[in-house]
Amino acid sequence: MDLMSAWIMSPSALPFLCLIWGARTQQAFRSQPRNLTVRMGATAVLKCEVLRASGTVQWVKDGLLLGPQSSLPGYPRYSMIGNPSRGQYNLQIQKAQLDDDAAYECQAGQSASSEAIISNTAWVNVLIPPSKPYFELDPAAPWVAGRRYRVVCVAPDAKPEAEVTLYKDGVELTGAESFTMSGSKDKLLNTRAEATVTALSSDHGRQLACHARNSVLFRPVETTVTMDVYFRPLPPVIVGLEREEVKAGRLLVLKCVSHSGNPLATLHWTKNGEVLSTTWEEDAALQRSSSILNLKIGPADNQAVLRCESLNLVSPSPQSVSRTITVLFEPAEVVLSGSFTATEGEEMNAGCFASSSNPPVQIRWWLGHKELNTSVVSVEKGDNGGMTTMSNMTHRASREEDGLELTCEAFNKGTHFSKTQTAKLTVYYPPQKVWLDAPPQDVPLRAGTKVRLICFATGGNPRGTLAWFKNGKPVAEALRQTSFDRGVARELVVALSASDNLATYRCTATNEAEKTISASTKLRVQFTAISMKITTTQKNLHRGQAVNLDCQAGSSNPKSNISWSLGLLRLQGVDQPPRRAPYGGVSVGSSLSLNLSSQHHSQRVVCQAYNPALAEGVNTFFKLDVRYPPEFSPEQPTQVQVVEDAGASIPLLVSANPEEVSCSWRHRRERLVKEGGLQYDSSDSLHIENVTRKDAGVYTVTCTNDEGENQTSIRLDVQYAASVKAEKDPVSVKLGGTADLICVADANPIISGMFSWKWLGEEEVELGEQTQEDESGVLTIHNVTRAHAGLYQCIANNGIAPPASADVQLVVQFKPELQKGAQWRKVASRGDGASTAEVACQAEGVPRVHFSWEKNGVLMDFANPRYEERTAREGAIHTSTVRVVNVSAALDYAVFSCTARNSLGEDRLDIQLVSTNHPDPPSSFRQVTVTHDSVTLEWIPGFNGGLHQRFRIRYRWAQSASFLYVDVFPPDAVTFTVTGLQPVTSYNFSVNALNAMGESDYADNNAMLTITTKDWPEDGEAAPDDDSASQSAGGFRLTLVFVVVFGVLLVLNSLGCFFGRRWKKRQGVGEAGALDGKKDEENRSSQSTVSNSNKYESREKINTGAQRTLLIDSESEADSNIYESYGAESSHYYYPTADYRPPLSTHPEEAHGTYLPVDFHSHFYEDVREAGPYQDILPSSLPVPPSPFDHRLPHQRNNWRPPTFPQGTARASGFVDAQQRRRDADLPFELRGELV
Repeated sequence: MDLMSAWIMSPSALPFLCLIWGARTQQAFRSQPRNLTVRMGATAVLKCEVLRASGTVQWVKDGLLLGPQSSLPGYPRYSMIGNPSRGQYNLQIQKAQLDDDAAYECQAGQSASSEAIISNTAWVNVLIPPSKPYFELDPAAPWVAGRRYRVVCVAPDAKPEAEVTLYKDGVELTGAESFTMSGSKDKLLNTRAEATVTALSSDHGRQLACHARNSVLFRPVETTVTMDVYFRPLPPVIVGLEREEVKAGRLLVLKCVSHSGNPLATLHWTKNGEVLSTTWEEDAALQRSSSILNLKIGPADNQAVLRCESLNLVSPSPQSVSRTITVLFEPAEVVLSGSFTATEGEEMNAGCFASSSNPPVQIRWWLGHKELNTSVVSVEKGDNGGMTTMSNMTHRASREEDGLELTCEAFNKGTHFSKTQTAKLTVYYPPQKVWLDAPPQDVPLRAGTKVRLICFATGGNPRGTLAWFKNGKPVAEALRQTSFDRGVARELVVALSASDNLATYRCTATNEAEKTISASTKLRVQFTAISMKITTTQKNLHRGQAVNLDCQAGSSNPKSNISWSLGLLRLQGVDQPPRRAPYGGVSVGSSLSLNLSSQHHSQRVVCQAYNPALAEGVNTFFKLDVRYPPEFSPEQPTQVQVVEDAGASIPLLVSANPEEVSCSWRHRRERLVKEGGLQYDSSDSLHIENVTRKDAGVYTVTCTNDEGENQTSIRLDVQYAASVKAEKDPVSVKLGGTADLICVADANPIISGMFSWKWLGEEEVELGEQTQEDESGVLTIHNVTRAHAGLYQCIANNGIAPPASADVQLVVQFKPELQKGAQWRKVASRGDGASTAEVACQAEGVPRVHFSWEKNGVLMDFANPRYEERTAREGAIHTSTVRVVNVSAALDYAVFSCTARNSLGEDRLDIQLVSTNHPDPPSSFRQVTVTHDSVTLEWIPGFNGGLHQRFRIRYRWAQSASFLYVDVFPPDAVTFTVTGLQPVTSYNFSVNALNAMGESDYADNNAMLTITTKDWPEDGEAAPDDDSASQSAGGFRLTLVFVVVFGVLLVLNSLGCFFGRRWKKRQGVGEAGALDGKKDEENRSSQSTVSNSNKYESREKINTGAQRTLLIDSESEADSNIYESYGAESSHYYYPTADYRPPLSTHPEEAHGTYLPVDFHSHFYEDVREAGPYQDILPSSLPVPPSPFDHRLPHQRNNWRPPTFPQGTARASGFVDAQQRRRDADLPFELRGELV
């Protein structure tokens, strides 16, 4: 046991034990529950076996944990069975119910050694038999044979759904349809079966059955219902009437019988639709009903219809049997009718009528003793079903037949009945002739004229009576009728009017013969319109409505013309088509639609009908009463302008109908009252004294009358000078983004172009897009650069003094950008353990920049006293300087990494601390400009090696024997113009750098820059680098003379100083020996240039004469100091001085964006073989021609800040300062710095 314990505790056994322990404790399912189907009431068991069960095992039902106990609380029918030691956790469900139909999962909970596991989801499907089906019908309601019934049976609450079958008398009904629906509980289904059954009389007493079953049942569940079918009886029959003809007075006994029917029929008798009897007897055994009728026949029963009707509850209509009775009877009377007075020669008509009889009678006519056969007989149905007889006789009367008797005889052949009627005949004859005395019909007469009409008539028996008619109407104004020997006469006097036009005046003559003869005439009368009327359907006229006026001119002959007018304005109406009018005239009409406005009130619309034939017109008018609410005059001002502190008057011009108007003023929803400086006048106008801008706004006046109200708004525009403020200050924007500087003005009026922007910085920048949005002025600057950062001024001027202004600061945010020029990447210092070096990095960025330093990739610890960090900030420029004390070549010659970061990003620069050395070659050597005799060149300086450096340009052309060298002046300039070149000549240029320890290779890997000069400018064309050669020619000659004179004096003076200083120096180094002295002189010669040139470290651009030397091609080295004066120039002027700073003046071509030199007469200096030709030249006070150009490019002038090189030239100046420096040549080699 101890051995085993020791083995278990040994480190080598731990991995194996962990493996075994992990394998034993991981839970897993040996058996997972499966889907289970169980009948309701049965027991269901879901199996779950878990291997290595370490967590709590329990069942989940529909997401609800049932608990880990074997008897589950809250679920008395649920229990976990099995042997837990064997991992058996089976779920047993007893007496399964619908609630048990759910999803189940077996879960083993998480333990310290195993994760939780969940089994597959198992579904328990509980099968439930359907409940007893039921019919959806009223069993007490009977059916009616012949009708179609929808039989519905429902088998409720089954799972799965039940299958329903319908039977009638044991036979399955076909065509049944079934569908399911939700049951009384969730998951239960009702099955609804429907079938259409046509009820038959034979179905009475049969059974309907409904069977329901599903997979749970072995036998179906059944429901039955007994059918009760109503059906109609058989048609009835009548017994006891053998013949249909019956004599009047006979007694009939009739019987009606009806068989079958459910229920038995009810019977009743009718005669011609009138009920005679409603009693009947039923015999259930024989399934019949019967009814007896006793009826006495009379004439009224002729053609009577006897009907027996049978009916039960389901009869759609009564069934009947009917018999028609024919009764024989005689006519009751004979009537003679017609006119028995006739005019001679005319036919007379008479009629003889025999009342109803059966059969009909025969009629004969007699005039005196003569039978008349000119008759027409008609037989028609009469009363009581009999026939009436009518005979119409036509006879032409003559004078001889006057006074004879006319006889009508009626005879019935069946009854041998006869009866007569008699009347006396009278014969008349009419007058013979009628004529008129009247004006001719084709002559028109004017209305108002009187005419006489006379009527004459002759003959007639008796004499005729005369009557005047006008258009068929009697005229009462006619004179009395007079008689003469041959007849009668009657006169009519007419005062013509419109009604007489085309009127027919007729004279008639009549007597007892009832024949009228007549004569007539027509009159033509011309007349104006008999009436004029303007109508409208609108009772009240309101403003804005369109009133429709109809002018109707009465009848006129000939036609009149209608015109409209409103005051002096003639209106155009719409003429209606002419219509025929009374009295033979023409009626015309016209419609006028007039849009009413308040101006139409009280005006008259006139309608005139003019008759051109009579040269007369008739007119009428319609007075407009236009009701309108208060209306403001078009002259009502909508805006009143006033300057602040003055008085304002807001007039009110209003009219209305009705004229009673009340007005009230409101300002800013407050009702104004008369007080202080606020007054109303009699016209409700508003007056305000000492107006302030608070009084500005909309004044609403509301005027009301009975017709309504109206309001208008008058804006009081109080004008005042602008005040302005920045909407946001300062405004921050990321580099390259879009900046919106917004200033908001409070001013009135707000006018277009009232905003202007001004840049308050020193350098010029493009302002951007200036826009105005209402009271806001917006300055939008796209693609923001750093140059845009600064203060802007927004000026608002709306024309009212004084203008206002507000300043807005624009802050341009950008990630840090470190200075990464060659002079920033290296720092030179002597690694002697006593020197101090400053490693600096300078970043420009917004917001604030933070620095971190690393040395050879390791974060620097500034707790070390040898390292000290200083940071400085000037605007957006941040500088971090690490001061290294007691620089050691072994410890401090390393790579210092400077990281500058802010919220927008970071930048990194590796700076190498090295020993002092010769400079690195320049780079990016390129051409700036070229003319016919000059070339301007530019380059980027390299690392100066820790000492002050200068530059030298060499060039040659095809015909030159060797290179020509030019020392750049000032020594640290990076742009230089080589002058004195030949036109249209190709030159090869290169540049290198020099310091006290040597010189570099030429720029860009010793590449040559080939440039061809331009041709001479054409006559009259100014040189590219000269503004006005003609104006400067005279002055240049005079200047040249003075320059030559002073140049000679300067050379003599310099030579004297040179030899004097050289003598003094030789006295100080005499002990060193001749050879060492010569070497020192050479070193001093090379360093003297550097010592003097560090006075120009401000990088001020000085345009002096070109300093060129020609290297004698004598196989000397590239750094040889053997020079020979170049004899192409006649004069040599060179003025190096430490104290002189020539002023800068504008280049003549500055407007064109390029800076070029204008000095065409460059001065070469003559170099000598002896050491130190520059340092021995003393400062001179001679004037030097001013430098008229700036070597920087336009974009450099605007955006480029002259870089400073604290670890380069600026730091080296501490060692070569003219007043306290020591030459490197005078120091021991170990103090000159070490190369790394």
